[in-house]
Amino acid sequence: MGEQNVKLNTEGATHQAFMKSLLIEVRALEKLLDEGLIESGVSRIGAEQEMFLIDRAHRPALKALDILEEIGDDRFTHELGLFNLEANLSPQEFGGDWLRRMEAELQEVYRRAREAAGKIDCDIALVGILPTLTMEDLGLDSMVPTARYHALNDAIRALRGDEFQFTINGIDQLSMRHDNVMLEACNTSFQVHFQVGPEDFARFYNIAQAVTGPLLAAAVNSPILLGKRLWHETRIAVFEHSVDTRSEAHQERGLRPRVHFGDRWLEESATEIFKEDIARFRIVLTTETEDDPLGMIEQGTMPSLNALRLHNGTVYRWNRPCYGVHNNIPHLRIENRVIPSGPTVVDEMANAAFFFGMMAGMSAQVKDIRDHLTFADVKANFLGAARDGIRAQMCWFKDTHMPAKELVLEQLLPLAREGLQEAGIEQDDIDRYLGVLHDRVTERRTGARWALESLEKMGDSGTLNQRMRCLVSSMVEQQIDGKAICEWSLAKYCAKQDWRESYRRVSQFMSTDLFTVRPDDIVDFAASLMDWRHIRHVPVEDDRGFLVGLVSYRSLLRLIATGQAGGEHKVCVQEIMKTEPISVPPETSTTDAIRMMREQKLACLPVTRNGKLVGIVTEHDLIVVASHLLETKLAKGE
Repeated sequence: MGEQNVKLNTEGATHQAFMKSLLIEVRALEKLLDEGLIESGVSRIGAEQEMFLIDRAHRPALKALDILEEIGDDRFTHELGLFNLEANLSPQEFGGDWLRRMEAELQEVYRRAREAAGKIDCDIALVGILPTLTMEDLGLDSMVPTARYHALNDAIRALRGDEFQFTINGIDQLSMRHDNVMLEACNTSFQVHFQVGPEDFARFYNIAQAVTGPLLAAAVNSPILLGKRLWHETRIAVFEHSVDTRSEAHQERGLRPRVHFGDRWLEESATEIFKEDIARFRIVLTTETEDDPLGMIEQGTMPSLNALRLHNGTVYRWNRPCYGVHNNIPHLRIENRVIPSGPTVVDEMANAAFFFGMMAGMSAQVKDIRDHLTFADVKANFLGAARDGIRAQMCWFKDTHMPAKELVLEQLLPLAREGLQEAGIEQDDIDRYLGVLHDRVTERRTGARWALESLEKMGDSGTLNQRMRCLVSSMVEQQIDGKAICEWSLAKYCAKQDWRESYRRVSQFMSTDLFTVRPDDIVDFAASLMDWRHIRHVPVEDDRGFLVGLVSYRSLLRLIATGQAGGEHKVCVQEIMKTEPISVPPETSTTDAIRMMREQKLACLPVTRNGKLVGIVTEHDLIVVASHLLETKLAKGE
């Protein structure tokens, strides 16, 4: 997330001063470019490894600050969520054995993170979105308590003027509302950086845009969010919504979101992107800036361009231009943000080799990618890959259309191989990493497909919470083993796990596949639902989803006993329902729910969030809970 010494943009004078600094810094960047002061003739690569922290129940662990204190390594830092961790790898020269050296460092930081996590009874998971995440994990109490994150949250909420609300359609459908930016913490990635000279920046940036779709199709690893099977790379949709500052009026007007792929090719220079993002997106944060960046250049001191970098850090292009200074030498690099974390370190390295190989190979063979592809097709490839992964249809040169699998295997892997060879990468390394990607694509065993197929194999065993825990348990175990995803076995439902953590809150085992009635429905319909679905209680909700009543089997029996059923008069649900039924929020502890049901003599307990029905707990559910907990105790000899 970058610079932490920031302020929320609330005062007019502060905003004006920061905007003035932004405009001056754009001119300073143009001066650096015009005078040839940006580093050229050197290609470097780098990467950022993001990861999830999990507890022994394979759920998010809010331990980032504890682990950072334990680890004592400047390469590590926190991210937005207390259950996230990030490691920044050392830059490498593009050539020779850099792939091997990058993997060695990546394996080292993964090992160090696991060792530090183990000392506080946690572990590490490499995955784009952690399957065991729940809504309860996405509150502000799970946010790293820094000025930047709270300022960012306040600024985005103020600009939006409402809660975040969106729908994602996949195998399942997720419709949700949320009141903070912690949705962004759902995502972890393996971000790669490619430094290029300023004279080649536009051409390489356009190539990066063109190859991002096929790259993502082969790398997808984020198919599950909040228990729903959605896109193969659901990170793409979630991130676009998590920091969306557009009000309803702005959305209707077609204003671009802060997270986006772009709408057109780059023409000449990186400054085009910086200028467009300043013009389109409001300043949300400010920081201390240099007094006279233009004067610094005249004196031979290269400016940091703090304002430009901070604003650039609040606009999240999937391929983002970055400016930096090292040893008083400024440089430009392309940051590719689409590759998800995991499934293993070697899979991440295979993705990196594929990306850098395509960049090198395409730049050598194609003078201008714009002569071969329309931007609309490139963007469609990206979105198709996010939704469908390796099964997506791709548009390519000469207006051809083919499955991503065919495009990668027949055209892009050979291109990447040639690009890495021309760059002088060691042949054994090329064979190893591109071989991993070849096998993954050939078998169509991406991280996303592994997760979805594993859940399909588990069927309806246990609760949804238990299946997600089994999925993460198997994932972490096989990550530690280190074999590439194409060699993984499917996760299985593990009945012998300690299930106590799966029954701490009612949200973990409540029924969510609900059949409800409206107040003006006839009682016959409620009775039929009970008969068809073998249930004894039917919640009553209004057209907006608010819980307004409850119909029980006993109320139907009383209706029959009094002789009101039948005849010409059709009795409506509202005439017999229990109004204002007792309900609880999803985060209610199981023991509190049991005590409430016992004291109030309740056979069922509706679960609501802000008055809207989200689930129901019945006596039968509590019997199942008790049986599972008894099995766990017997298995452990307690």
